[in-house]
Amino acid sequence: MQASEGNYMCGIAGFTRFRHERDGADALLNRMGDAIRHRGPDDSDILVEDEVGLCHRRLSIIDLSETGRQPMESASGRYVMVYNGEIYNFPALRKDLESVGVNFRGTSDSEVVLELYEREGAACLDQLNGMFALAIWDRRDRSLFLARDRLGKKPLYYYDAGGRFIFASEIKAILCAPDVDRSVRDDAVADYFAYQYVPDPKSIFRDIHKLPPGHWMSVTEKGVKQGEYWSLDFTKTSGETSEQIQGGLLELLEDSVACRMISDVPLGAFLSGGVDSSAVVAMMARNSSAPVTTCAIGFDSREFDEVHFAEKVAKQFGTDHHEFTVRENVADNLVEIAGYFDEPFSDPSFVPSFFVSQLARRQVTVALAGDGGDENFAGYSKYQNDRRENRLRSLVPGAVRSSVLPGLSRVLGGSSAGICRRGASLLHSLSVEPDTGYFLTNSFFRPSLWGEAISDRFAGEIAQYDPADITRKLYREAPADDHLSRLLYTDIKSYLPGDILVKVDRMSMANSLETRAPILDYRVVEYAASIPSSMKLVGDNGKYIFKKSLEGLLTDETLYRKKMGFSVPLAQWLRSEIRDVAERYLFIDDSGLQQYFDMSVVKSIWSAHQSGARDYSQELWSMLVFEIWWQRYVA
Repeated sequence: MQASEGNYMCGIAGFTRFRHERDGADALLNRMGDAIRHRGPDDSDILVEDEVGLCHRRLSIIDLSETGRQPMESASGRYVMVYNGEIYNFPALRKDLESVGVNFRGTSDSEVVLELYEREGAACLDQLNGMFALAIWDRRDRSLFLARDRLGKKPLYYYDAGGRFIFASEIKAILCAPDVDRSVRDDAVADYFAYQYVPDPKSIFRDIHKLPPGHWMSVTEKGVKQGEYWSLDFTKTSGETSEQIQGGLLELLEDSVACRMISDVPLGAFLSGGVDSSAVVAMMARNSSAPVTTCAIGFDSREFDEVHFAEKVAKQFGTDHHEFTVRENVADNLVEIAGYFDEPFSDPSFVPSFFVSQLARRQVTVALAGDGGDENFAGYSKYQNDRRENRLRSLVPGAVRSSVLPGLSRVLGGSSAGICRRGASLLHSLSVEPDTGYFLTNSFFRPSLWGEAISDRFAGEIAQYDPADITRKLYREAPADDHLSRLLYTDIKSYLPGDILVKVDRMSMANSLETRAPILDYRVVEYAASIPSSMKLVGDNGKYIFKKSLEGLLTDETLYRKKMGFSVPLAQWLRSEIRDVAERYLFIDDSGLQQYFDMSVVKSIWSAHQSGARDYSQELWSMLVFEIWWQRYVA
């Protein structure tokens, strides 16, 4: 298959000018483009017309040519598009368009998307297999059409207030516009400390929002409309045998990897040594005549270091393997790395994600990753823990759960013993319904500590708000017939686009690296949803059917060793490597944290953590990252 001319990972930005941005539009677009230059350092261009301004920053993945430049005008001249992404099935779409008389000027996938939209409008989104965020201006109807890919691999933010509409790949570009209100949402702050991120469609700023995955938006002088073009249905089970599913899954994965290997620039893979990344590397090796370039990150702490597992997989498939060990690099780079997130974001694995992207960029321009296996096939340990909790929940009468367990939880929670605190957390979770229990067990700020630590002002503002409502709503609206499928739907709609894909996008783009995720090909995701949950989590074995399909490809050691996850030695970091940085930000004068927390409580948990009396690493880390964000974007 021939590579396309003009496939780019990049950044887009723009605004409508129905009533605003009449003066200084060129300068503003250039500032917005400069703010996201890291997403596309190779080239930039803008378009300013009476009622719209568009900006495009380009990271060249294929040949950079004039026919692939953006903003791109359709052959008819009616439409103009800025586009961030890659469509893997564009050769077939191009062939179909050529068969009905379309003549293409170049060979880019972006031109295919634009001409397809001219003929089919929003319906064209159903045909696109890839990752994208796009904005298309209709000169005749004076309307702006925006859309985001099904799973949310590529970001798209917008500001809609006071008759102004501004959009961009990252919030920092929107903040370049004058008089954009930076008021912080209290409910979004509560969400952040519960989930580690701010879930769609909110952002941390009151008037800036995320276009949710699988959605489109139309903007005219009359206002904004939004619709969903794709969702996931777990009720349509395939009825295939286990053997048929394994064969079908392997065939889909092979194809999704192969089509993501099209590139005229150096291409490689992230390799942790876990099942997902190892499967991707194995399939790349089968589709490549040259050794695959692989990159892995290690830690000084053996408990968190998977490098030796990655080395075994690299040796098995004869890859050109590269490694980097995270040591003093954290303290030296933490503030800069965290600054790439325009919202507070405290999944600590963003640190190794940055360094593995940095390592990869020295070798390649495109890297394939193993993201998506855990959400599609129930690989996280939290699904196993949830199953155990539900078994216990079923043994306790509802009246006892609601009346007795909360009191016992409070008693145990007052103990300093770790086992008592864990017991208190379990009892609290068991006292509520399964959907709320799932939220509580996986919340990143212990409810008992939350109530004690937040300020009176903040407590009053969010008294009627519960972040668990996000989990409950998704769980209850899930098109699924069993509990586990509802959890997977919930995570694919929230945790995947809000945490995993944000982390991968920001950390790779910070290093001008394109990352592709074959397991998140929507065909794989839909096929996984059709597989009964009983084939995904079998006893305590997550990803059961996924691993079975790979038995002829990977060793049993790779497939069936205990999952480690992409974790970091957070408690140790806070007591050593990043202690000075943490103290400097946590207790800064006039801090953002003072708006939300009782700082005497913060100081006490900091002291308790430093002494080793209790582990408050997750709470302290989330506060630290919040303050780093506050000082950069609010203070």
